[in-house]
This record gives sequence, structure tokens and C-alpha cells, in this order.
Amino acid sequence: MIDRCGWQFWIDRGGTFTDVVAHGPAGQLVTHKLLSEDPARYDDAPSWAVRELLARHGAPGDRIEAVRMGTTVATNALLERKGVPTGLVITRGFADALRIGYQNRPGLFDRHIVLPDLLYRAVVEAHERVDASGQVLEPLDRTALQRGLEDLGRSGITSVAIVFMHGHAHPAHERAAAALARELGFAEVCASHEVSPLIRLVGRGDTTVVDAYLTPLLSRYAARFRERLGPDHAGARLLFMQSNGGLAAPAAFRGANALLSGPAGGLVGMAEAGAALGRRRLIGFDMGGTSTDVALYDGAYPRRFESTVAGVRLQAPMMDIHTVAAGGGSLLRFEGGRLRVGPESAGANPGPACYRNGGPLAVTDIHVLLGRLQPAFFPAIFGPDGREPLDAGVVRSHFEQLSRQVAERTGRPMAPEALAEGFLDVAVETMAHAIRHVSVKRGHDAADYALFCFGGAGGQHACRVADSLGIGEVLIHPLAGVLSAWGVGLADQRVLLRSSLERRLDAATCREAQALAGTLAAQARRALVEQGASPAAMSDERCAELRLAGTEMVLSVALADVSQMVAEFRHAFRGRFGFEPGTAGIVVAAVRVEAVARSRRPP
Repeated sequence: MIDRCGWQFWIDRGGTFTDVVAHGPAGQLVTHKLLSEDPARYDDAPSWAVRELLARHGAPGDRIEAVRMGTTVATNALLERKGVPTGLVITRGFADALRIGYQNRPGLFDRHIVLPDLLYRAVVEAHERVDASGQVLEPLDRTALQRGLEDLGRSGITSVAIVFMHGHAHPAHERAAAALARELGFAEVCASHEVSPLIRLVGRGDTTVVDAYLTPLLSRYAARFRERLGPDHAGARLLFMQSNGGLAAPAAFRGANALLSGPAGGLVGMAEAGAALGRRRLIGFDMGGTSTDVALYDGAYPRRFESTVAGVRLQAPMMDIHTVAAGGGSLLRFEGGRLRVGPESAGANPGPACYRNGGPLAVTDIHVLLGRLQPAFFPAIFGPDGREPLDAGVVRSHFEQLSRQVAERTGRPMAPEALAEGFLDVAVETMAHAIRHVSVKRGHDAADYALFCFGGAGGQHACRVADSLGIGEVLIHPLAGVLSAWGVGLADQRVLLRSSLERRLDAATCREAQALAGTLAAQARRALVEQGASPAAMSDERCAELRLAGTEMVLSVALADVSQMVAEFRHAFRGRFGFEPGTAGIVVAAVRVEAVARSRRPP
């Protein structure tokens, strides 16, 4: 809740910049943007920014009421494979199931397949087996499992993921194995029926492993962040943004739900600002320093429930955000006779050439050269001491050098400004293609939506991108440069739970789904209360995920009676695919409940 007795800090820790919006006890708003990495000045940008803003704008005796944060801690650890030492406990005979995966070949003609590194270091095969109906085919051998777990502990593994066949539906063996692992002293024990109670061993297993691999890092970061605030602010309430667009207390902030923490805040901010304008058809265009995130909003948060992040399959609710490597820090190169933008990024350190840290040419430098970014009106936060303006001279020097290289290789002279315009065209097309991915590819005409532009670099490209897509309206919020942080401040606490059902849709299945939804709703509300939310502020939404028998594509509808769900499913199917579904039966794949504890909005 927004409290007038203390300071609220809303933070988005991105790959290049950390954005902060501070809401003071007198109702004042203060914004701040600083580099996410500046080793000479600080080792953690969010805590540094909080202390700096409080010292600059606070009064003696002011206290921090709450800090809300979206962070890349989990994302970076997954990309760099720097999670905690993790072991996998899985049903005997399936030790290689997660390595084998689904045998997808995204690069069909690649002759050399490079698989992503596994997250777990070792595997223990548990002597146990339960069939799909719940019949125990082989009891759990606790003695053998204990020996295997003790071997994991001696090898330095501190976190364990437990994934058994049919464990999502019949979890007794997983519960027993988890209890044994906790007795043996493992710091983190994650069982798949708790993390992702859904059918499919591989997706459920990968999600559980990610949770075990990353959650301890998040717990440590939350504890360190609180320590850095100092003893005077020990009572400050700390909440983290989840990938699903809701806030969670540190104890409930799990690795599997943290991978889109920052971008989700931007989508929340866009939805709130759009609602204030009476707009519900928006395309979010969030261009930061490292990447561009795009999403289509049509009155409800766009979500996906199966994703692949850094080579890992996840069955976890996330905002349906499509990301491309085209940010202000994306590198500019001339290779193979063509201009290339990204995917590599200059990041926060050294950053683009204009940052005065010896960095390479990047997208931001295009706008410095073309006069779209004026150093006199840009924050003086660059150079070794963090106090110098953008360097336009070094940018021109770099572009002139690249122009000479292009002329030598092609025999065609090109002015630095023309070269910069060419790079800009490439970057714009990359971003426009990403927007087509979330609109045209899914049956929506981008021209029917307004382009909601935010992020530090979004305003420099919004009109070019809109022209490329035939979009007639661009919306830019006054806090566009820090909108993800603003959205984190406006977000509600949320708990989203799903459970597989896999039954043909009929009256009996409808009753079973309603009962399951009631159980999930009680669990979700209880989880919110444990995180400090008020029961009076809670509500929940109950959905069924439906699919045609023999297919895998699910569409979500509100949980209601059979006729209403069939009608809503057919309408959604026609909108997605352009034709009516056939006469095949409809299956209730899963039931989903989202409990929400509303935050009071600031003026």
C-alpha cells in the first residue's frame, strides 16, 4: 500500500541503466537514472541510488517505508550459468530426460549442434515409480535415495530439484524425497509438484531445476540489499516484481518467476497509463540500453505459460514480451558487405563511444552524430568520474573512420551521416519485425493499436517504427524514460497458480474444474496473507485453459458453465486462426487461478 509516512522507492535494475522513481512522504516524485555497473563508485546500483536520493531529497529522520524492485539478478545468473551448485533427483531410468529434452531442431540445417550447458551438476536416480493413475509400481527406496543425496552433499551441491514421473498428480514420493533432503541439510529443496504441478516431465523438470538453481541467489541478494539500506531502515518493506506482472515478498520471490522481472514492470506501467487515457489497445515499445521489448496489450495482461529462456524450457507464467537485441548499446559493424546492428551490446561499461569510456560505436552514437541527442541537454553522468557530458567529437571520429573502411571495401564513398542513417534503418526494421511477431503473427493488425513508447531510447525511434508498421498514434508518457520503475510502483501483489486437469469438457469436468479452482484460490489467498497482504484488498480470477483434442495449442477462457466456455473458446479460436474449430472434442488442459491484492494508487 502507498503510505504517506515514509519514502517509497520503485526501481528497475536493467542491463545498462538502473531507473528509480521515489515517492516522498509529502507526495513529491523524484526520478533518477544511473548506470547499472560503475565499479569505481558502487557495487550495487539500486541500493546506492536509494541512499543517494534519500540524502539529496530527504529530511532528517525520514524513513524508507517500502522498496519495490524489478531486477536482472536471476536473468543474468541464468544467461551466465552462475547459479548455485544444484543436483537433480529424478525417477530411475530418466537421468538424461532433461538433457535429451524434446529433440527440437530450431536450426534444421546446422551441422554442429551446440547444446546449452546444463544447470545441474549431478543426477541421483531414485528407485520409485508411480503410473498416471496413481498406482505405485515401485515404492520409494529411502535408503538408496539417502546414499545418493549424501553423495551430492559431499560433492559441494547445496540445492536439490526433485522431479518424479507423474509427480505433479501423485506427489507422495516427491514429498517424502523432499523431506529426506531437508533432513540432510540441503539449503534449497524444490519439488516439482510445488513449483510446477503440470503435465510434461521435461518442462516441469526444467522449471524445478531453474527454481533450485536461482532462488538462493535471489534470497542472498534481498538480504544484502536490506543490509545496504542500513539499520535505520530495517523495517522497510521489500517487494520484488515477478515475471507475471505481480509483486512478491522476498521469501516468495522464486527463480522460475523472476526472469522477466524488469520488463514486466514496464507493461504494468503502460496498462495503468493507458487506462487513465481510456486506451486499451496498445503495443508496448520499450527500448533500453541492451534490448528492445515489445508486447501487445488488449485490455488484459498478455501472458505465456511455456517459454524457453537461455536454452531452458519453463512452465511458468510470464508476461508475453518479445525481446530483440536492438537497444541503445547495440554494436554497429560493417561485415560481409552489409551493415549490422547487434546482437552484441556495449552494456553499461564501457557503453557506447559517446560515454567517454573507450566504448565502440553503438545505436546511441547514431543519434549523437545526427543531432537527435544533444549533449547539452543530456545528463552529465559519463566518463571515469561519472560527471562528464556525452562526447560528440569521438562519435564523429569513429564514424569517419568506419566510413573510410566501408569505402575501401565497397568502392563507394559514404558520408558519416549517410552511414548512420543506414544503421538506423537496420535497427528500426529489427524493432518493427519484433512488433509484427506479437501482432500480425497472432492475428492482430498493428495499425489498429497505438504505439506506447517508453524506455531510455524509445523516443528516438518511435516515429520511424510507427511509420514502418502503419501505426497512426504514438503515446509517450512524461516518465517514459523510467516507466518500468514507475510500473513497479503501480503493480499489485499477485499469486498465480495452475494445475493440470486433462479432461474432456463436459458437465462433470466443469464441476471438477470448479472444485480445483476453489482449492487453488484458497492456496493463492493464503500465500498473499503470508506475504503481508490484507484479505480485504484481495480478489481472484479463475480460468480454464482449453484445447482441441489431439492438439497442443491452448486458449484461456473464464471458468463458467460448459456452453459459455465453448462459445468463448470458439470465438478466441476464430480470432487467433481465422476459422472455426472442427467438431473434435474440447479438452480442459489446466485450471488457473490468479489472486490479486490491490495496491492503492498514488495521485
